[in-house]
Amino acid sequence: MRKPLILILAAMQAGCGKPIPFESAESLARNPERLKEMRVRCQVERHLIGEAQCHEVAEATRLRFFSGGGPKHTPVPAASQPSASQPGQGGGR
Repeated sequence: MRKPLILILAAMQAGCGKPIPFESAESLARNPERLKEMRVRCQVERHLIGEAQCHEVAEATRLRFFSGGGPKHTPVPAASQPSASQPGQGGGR
């Protein structure tokens, strides 16, 4: 009777370890070096880090990629582009 009780207590003690710190997508997006490190860790040891943390890493990557402050180039307005219906300037007549 004493052995199963000891095994149960040992299992409970092992389950009460320190929880792994969970980092939010916003905090990772603000810290590119940590994000880079976590992306590598999610590729190598996803089972140790956990699915939820790796999803936050992916969300932080998405946030950094899509919130770059708009387009990196200035598109040409449609009014200044020559269209096929307008006569060209190099028409040879």
